[in-house]
Amino acid sequence: MYMKAIYRLEREGPGATTSVLATELGVSPASVSGMLKKLVADGYVDHEARGDVTLTRAGLEAAVRVVRRNRLAERLLTDVLGMPWDDVHAEACILEHAISDRVEQRLVEVLGDPKACPHGHPIPPRDLSAPQQIGEPLAQFDEGVDVTVCGVTEVPPEMLRYLGEIGLRPGTNVRIAEKAPLGGPVTIEVGGRRIAISLELARMVLVTQETMAVR
Repeated sequence: MYMKAIYRLEREGPGATTSVLATELGVSPASVSGMLKKLVADGYVDHEARGDVTLTRAGLEAAVRVVRRNRLAERLLTDVLGMPWDDVHAEACILEHAISDRVEQRLVEVLGDPKACPHGHPIPPRDLSAPQQIGEPLAQFDEGVDVTVCGVTEVPPEMLRYLGEIGLRPGTNVRIAEKAPLGGPVTIEVGGRRIAISLELARMVLVTQETMAVR
């Protein structure tokens, strides 16, 4: 879990620090500090006091392997088994540890070499190259702009369930109809309906202005 969190924060987020990792994992800063000392000793991360946590080459290889298998498992659960996207993250965390190199390659073939998980998070390339940035927060776009949903920044089941109910899933075209001032709601048009969502939620939904097919 630590390796996945460090990878996500370093490659896809604001960077990993002790305090950010504690918030991300829901543990105390003291617990994070203890684990980081172990990971440094094992050669998986570099960390200086009050500095960023970065993955070493060995750490990056380990993290990419786990994150790839987690997100491929999520695609398997949604695309093949038909599970809703709000149920698959926890199940994929269990499956990722049972996927071998051969099974991983077979998943890539069967699933059509997907580039992102059901939530729009990029599936890391095996060559350890940086993942493609998937979009910008919906909240940053102006009224009257047409955008396409390409992912979400967070995956709490209740949030994913609500987004699914109102149609805000990767691949959905959305028009930003109105933005209330002073941190008020953002009104969007989705499938012929006008829906007001909170500014906080609009910051969690990632979009692009280019039509984008996400698998």
